[in-house]
Amino acid sequence: MMRMVFCAVSVVALVIVGSIAQVWPPFGWALVLVVPFILLGIFDMFWATHNVLHNYPVVGHLRYALEFISPEIRQYFVETNESGKPYNRLQRELVYARATGSDDTQPFGTQLDLMEVGFVRASHSLAPKKVDPQQGRIMVGGPQCKKPYSASRLNISAMSFGALSSNAIHALNAGARLGQFAHNTGEGGLSPYHLAGGGDITWQIGTGYFGCRTADGNFDEAKFAENANRDAVKMIEIKLSQGAKPAHGGVLPAAKVDEEIARIRGVAMGKDVISPPAHSAFSTPEGLLHFVVQLRDAAGGKPVGFKLCIGHHREFMGIVKAMVKTGITPDFITIDGAEGGTGAAPVEFTNRLGVPLNEGLAFVQSCLVGAGIRKDIRLIASGKVVSGFDMIEKIALGADMCNVARPMMFALGCIQAVRCNTNTCPTGIATQDKNRAKAVDINLRQKHVARFHAATVESFLDLVGAMGMLSPDELTPDHIHQRVVDESERPFGTTHNYLEPGELLSGKVREAYRSDWEKARAEAF
Repeated sequence: MMRMVFCAVSVVALVIVGSIAQVWPPFGWALVLVVPFILLGIFDMFWATHNVLHNYPVVGHLRYALEFISPEIRQYFVETNESGKPYNRLQRELVYARATGSDDTQPFGTQLDLMEVGFVRASHSLAPKKVDPQQGRIMVGGPQCKKPYSASRLNISAMSFGALSSNAIHALNAGARLGQFAHNTGEGGLSPYHLAGGGDITWQIGTGYFGCRTADGNFDEAKFAENANRDAVKMIEIKLSQGAKPAHGGVLPAAKVDEEIARIRGVAMGKDVISPPAHSAFSTPEGLLHFVVQLRDAAGGKPVGFKLCIGHHREFMGIVKAMVKTGITPDFITIDGAEGGTGAAPVEFTNRLGVPLNEGLAFVQSCLVGAGIRKDIRLIASGKVVSGFDMIEKIALGADMCNVARPMMFALGCIQAVRCNTNTCPTGIATQDKNRAKAVDINLRQKHVARFHAATVESFLDLVGAMGMLSPDELTPDHIHQRVVDESERPFGTTHNYLEPGELLSGKVREAYRSDWEKARAEAF
């Protein structure tokens, strides 16, 4: 029907324009508007690949135009303060306010449903304390580390140059310098932009070994040592997996591998760059720990740890068994949650693989305590930390520190347009389009990054004091309460089934852990 309507309208339009042009010739210029639409409709009817365009020539394009801007429509006109995903409006506005130094207080009472199943809260004290600002820092480095690092409790999570623009990376690093916290490079290598701002660096080593690889893609210790011994590099992180796409490698297409990317990553220009799903430098839990020692020695004794999203419980327990067997411990472990973000990930991987952060964090904490090795290892929680209370929650579950990525992008000006995988980021943050990247004002945004960090850590310490404590180290799972299905509350300590100190080594392991612990092997994942 619509095809016939289109044909009829086209003929009528041509007749009208032709008739009027006979009387008033300048009107013939209307064909400049009419003819392209007619040609578009003819193309739609005979050659379009979309069924809708075939049956609804020209007007069918409205459907795809509206679909293209649907994220903006939902964000500006449909979503409530609490319904936005992955970060709601309340969370985004909090970051914006703290980043810009605006008023972050709230009038008229909470907008949250305090009786909603899943609602999480803490209890305050009638004897609040004033917490020393120095409690916002913590030392990273176990007994096998020669150069421990005094880290902030809140740092920038892994984001590579390539995923983010040069201006965005530069602004983040400069913000880290202003706020005296660390900036994780992500797996894309140690770029000049990570070093440009003078901030402390956690250098992440992924499966591609970018910045420390041989010509065939294996680990090159000499190249690693050259970068690892830079003064700016304070810690080394081995990436085993990430929450957004666990057990998945990646390909940087040849078209994106320009001279700059090739130089930074140590790869050939104009060829596909492969990040394998697993490391070639080791293949067992024991091998991982020996690699930790190798990197620590080559880096002159700086803290070395690894990052993972929990999958099979027995595999992490295998790492724990390897620690007990070899006596080798990492200086830190970063736990990423399945709710973590990335520039682009296969839908099934990001939606269906991996353990959420709270569960993974509690499990890692429990295993390390159960094996009697927790005190020498710092735990870093990485995933959806926006506020001071989010830090309270993660540290109560077992973390010592938190890493944040997307909130730092909000501080840079991100509007959650969800175009990170298209190279068309409207704010110039998640793009390699140099013209778009100019939108990130480095001088301004570094201050926003530092302000957000400072305000969040301050809020975190204020909450610790309001709970009657002098240090975040006093937080336990029993300090956090979650509303459950029967409309009652339970402390985290009863919902996450924590092991007793040394229980895994006692021979009397509780049933929830016993099967995985028995299957775990230090010699194989």
